[in-house]
Amino acid sequence: MKKILTLTAVVVCLVFSTTASAQKFSGLDKSPMDVAAYPTSYKVSEKVAKVSYSRPQLKGRSIAELAPAGAVWRTGANEAVEVTFYTDVTFGGSAVKAGTYSLFTIPGANEWTVILNSKLNQWGAYSYDESADVVRVKGAVSKGTESLDAFSMAFKEGDKSADLVIGWGTVRVAVPVAATM
Repeated sequence: MKKILTLTAVVVCLVFSTTASAQKFSGLDKSPMDVAAYPTSYKVSEKVAKVSYSRPQLKGRSIAELAPAGAVWRTGANEAVEVTFYTDVTFGGSAVKAGTYSLFTIPGANEWTVILNSKLNQWGAYSYDESADVVRVKGAVSKGTESLDAFSMAFKEGDKSADLVIGWGTVRVAVPVAATM
């Protein structure tokens, strides 16, 4: 009888200790994070650049509501976009040292200003500090044939460089990126 009581007590303790230490996870974020890398092939381990960003959806809203023209925008949702260059590059024609930078934009009708900033781990553009800008470049606005409800960033590869393409709705903005090895 003593063995049965001991065994029962052990089983009860195990059941309650497992329940007590169970981790609760939140649901899927409404603006999930994504990553774009250049070169884009998973078979190439030596990357030139990687961009980590969150993907808000339009859901019937306009880009002008979510990313007003003429104002610094976090370029996505949640945390500011982070770009890591694994080697020195030219970004929009400007030299940039290898490292990790926050990326912000200032939307416009015909061109967007794309900003690399040295302050990391920023939430949105609330603490954006212009004095920490490393470079500001211009990206021409073009119109895509497909409307993207989810904000997207991707690298479009060329022979020895790529364009970092920002897309949302039918708006497309491209900034050339090339390693300066």
